[in-house]
Amino acid sequence: MSIPADSRWTFCPGSPNRIDSGYPVFKDAADDLKMYDTIPASASGKGILLTADGGRYEGELFGAPRIGHGELVFTTGMMGYQESLTDPSFAGQVLTFTYPLIGNYGIHRTKSESSSVWPTGVVVRHAMENPDHRDSIGTVDELLRVHDVPGIQGIDTREITRNVRELGTVLCVFGPAEQEEKLKAKLANLTSPELDDLVDLVSISQPVVLNPDSNNEFGEPKPRLAALDCGIKYNILRSLCQHFEVIWCPPDMSFDKLINEFQIDALFCSNGPGDPAHPGKASTAKQTLAKAVASNMPVMGICLGHQLMGLASGLQTYKMRYGHRGANQPVVDLVSGQVWITSQNHGFAVADPQSGMLAAHPSGATSPKVSNLHGQDVKVRYVNANDRTVEGLDVIDKPCFTVQFHPEACPGPHDADNLFLRFKNIVVDHLGGNS
Repeated sequence: MSIPADSRWTFCPGSPNRIDSGYPVFKDAADDLKMYDTIPASASGKGILLTADGGRYEGELFGAPRIGHGELVFTTGMMGYQESLTDPSFAGQVLTFTYPLIGNYGIHRTKSESSSVWPTGVVVRHAMENPDHRDSIGTVDELLRVHDVPGIQGIDTREITRNVRELGTVLCVFGPAEQEEKLKAKLANLTSPELDDLVDLVSISQPVVLNPDSNNEFGEPKPRLAALDCGIKYNILRSLCQHFEVIWCPPDMSFDKLINEFQIDALFCSNGPGDPAHPGKASTAKQTLAKAVASNMPVMGICLGHQLMGLASGLQTYKMRYGHRGANQPVVDLVSGQVWITSQNHGFAVADPQSGMLAAHPSGATSPKVSNLHGQDVKVRYVNANDRTVEGLDVIDKPCFTVQFHPEACPGPHDADNLFLRFKNIVVDHLGGNS
C-alpha cells in the first residue's frame, strides 16, 4: 500500500485541522466516492452463496460485478459498518453482518479505518439504497463498487451465523446463480487466505512521521513512538498522535533502524489480518517486539500486536472456532476486577499459560511451540468474560503490555480508551527514570 499525497484526501491523524496543521494527509476509503465522475457499474440479478460445509444460500447481487470468495466470518455490530468494511484485519475474508439493515446512515468522509475496503466479499440481509443522513456522500453499494468488492444481499445472515458458531469459520464463494457449477469448482480449489502474507498486503512500505515536532499541552515535545503497521486502523493512529510524535512504520522495519535512524522512545505494534505465526512480515514484527522488550523499551500491542507479543514470550497462538468480532465483548481486568465492554475483531488467540487453547477451531490449527525471545515472564492481565480466552498480557518487570481488544473503537464502547493514557504515562515515567 503506497502513501502518495493528494490534496483531495481527508485523513490527517496528526491534527483535526488537515489544512492548517502542515501535517501529512492520506486517503480515506470514502474519498474515492468523490474522485469518480461515474461510479462503476453495479452487479445485479440472482446470486448464490456456497460454503465449504455444503451450505447453499440464494440472494441478490450488489457491489462490484465479480465473484466473492474467502473465509466466511461474521460481525455483530449494529453500527460502524463503514469502519468494519475498511478494517484491514478483514483482508481475505467474506464479511457477514448479523444486523439486518446495513447502510442506513450512508458513507461518510473521514470515518474509514484505512484507504481501502478489505473484505473479499460482503454478505448482508439488506443493503440500504437511500441512506438518511445529511453528511452521507454515498451508499454501501457505491463504496463496494469503487473498491471492486462484490456483495450479496437477501441472505438469511442469522442462519449463516448459527452455522458458523456451530461448525467454525468456513471457506465460501458467491456469484451469479447461473454460474453455480463454476462456483462449486472454485470453492473446491479454494485455500485458506491465512496461507498468504496478508500483513504485507495491508501495510505501508515506507515510514512517515505523522506529526513532526508535536508538543503536549504544556508545550513540551511529545515522546517519539514507532507504530509498526501490520494493518493498522486509522483511529489507532489518531489516538497515538494525541500522546506521541508518531512514526508510522512498515512491519518489517528493524529495531536497529528504529533506534539509530529515528531515535524512538517507545514502540507500538498494531492490529492486522491473518495467522500471527505466518513466517512473513508478522514474524519480522515479532522479532522487533522481542528486541524492544529485551532493551527495556516501553511497548504496547493491540490485537495482532498482542498475539505477536504472545509468540515472542514463548506462548502459542491458535485459530478460534469463530473468533470475536463486534462491539459488545465483555473483558475482565484481573487486577482491578473491572469488566469492560469492548470492540474486537480477531480469529486467533494467545493460548492461556495454564488452561491452553480455549474456544478453539475444530481444525486444531495452532502455532508450533516456540521459545521466549526476550527472556522475560508474562502474566495474563485481561480475559474474555464469556469464554475466558486471553485478552491481554503484562510483561513482568518491564514497561510493556498488550491487549487483544480495541481501545480506539469508534464507533463503539469507550470503556478501554484510557489504555492509551496508561501507555503514555508508562513512557513518561520510563523517560523520567521512574520505571
